[in-house]
Amino acid sequence: MPFLGQDWRSPGWSWIKTEDGWKRFEYLNHMLGDNINELTLEELDNDKENVYVGDVCEIAAKKRKKDFFNNNTKSQFFFQERWIYVQKESTRERHGYCTLGEAFNRLDFSSAIQDVRRFNYVVKLLQLIAKSQLTSLSGAAQKNYFNVLEKIVRKVLDDHHNPRLIKALLNDLSSTLCILIREVGKCVLIGNINIWVCRLETILNWQQQLNSLQIPKQVSNGMTLSDLPLHMQNNILFKFSDACDIINMGQTTPTLHMLSEDRQLWKKLCQFHFAEKQFCRHLILSEKGHVDWKLMFFTLQKYYPVKEQYGDTLQFCRHCSILFWNDRHLALIFKDSGHPCTANDPDSCLTPVSPQHFIDLFKF
Repeated sequence: MPFLGQDWRSPGWSWIKTEDGWKRFEYLNHMLGDNINELTLEELDNDKENVYVGDVCEIAAKKRKKDFFNNNTKSQFFFQERWIYVQKESTRERHGYCTLGEAFNRLDFSSAIQDVRRFNYVVKLLQLIAKSQLTSLSGAAQKNYFNVLEKIVRKVLDDHHNPRLIKALLNDLSSTLCILIREVGKCVLIGNINIWVCRLETILNWQQQLNSLQIPKQVSNGMTLSDLPLHMQNNILFKFSDACDIINMGQTTPTLHMLSEDRQLWKKLCQFHFAEKQFCRHLILSEKGHVDWKLMFFTLQKYYPVKEQYGDTLQFCRHCSILFWNDRHLALIFKDSGHPCTANDPDSCLTPVSPQHFIDLFKF
């Protein structure tokens, strides 16, 4: 397999100092254009206070990492790459291994939450980390975790979308932090205990803000959902895969309430999330002798996990062992696979990565 990383004999990256700290200066891609061959080293060193070339970049990198550990800094980790090599053992070309915290730092989750297709995916991943993997993260990864979480909460408070998902995430995270603080000394916590107490207080404050969130009624002069024909409203409900969304939709108007109680709707939902053997073991009949599919769904939900659906997920290349975000627009226009793949047919090597699979990749 070819060596995919940066050659250790290269002079290194260039760095520029900004208000958020030191960032990698990619002058070759953004500034030079067609004049790359005419550029001299003297032209690169015009601003010696900002740009560090060669050996000096190592000092800048160390200082950037040191600033990141300072709890007064609110910036995200300086990596904003689309892919990362998942290494589980040392080889002749690569030494060490990749951890969950490193993957969380390197992959750009701050930008992912701005994409409506990836939002639920990132929230579910944060929820799984909060339940079992929070203490396994490094100090930098933990800080990055809470920075991403803060951006998610601010986004929900601003646009009023998906508050139920964030409430569930904060409930799990607050429960985990309460256990960690109560059992301090029995588990290894990175950082001072006061930092964890402040984090818990921040989460409780976010929970209060979400609980008091009032979604304003939207006034629209155009066509609304209620103006559509009944069969079109029914078809929209049949596209839902979340039972809570169907129930919430049924509470808006009497017509939608009638459609949300349709037996065929809940039967299809049961058949989508559960296997036939599963719901045959828990048949629930109504007074008229018919199967109560709605009650059966919530009964099955207690025993079996429901299927997870996401608009977009991380992809894992089995050929290259690379985890990456796949931009579909770039893939269609430029035939970009999203990572430096060496396979003849990159698309045949891709596997969607669920949030649980993401965590399982780093259990070794």
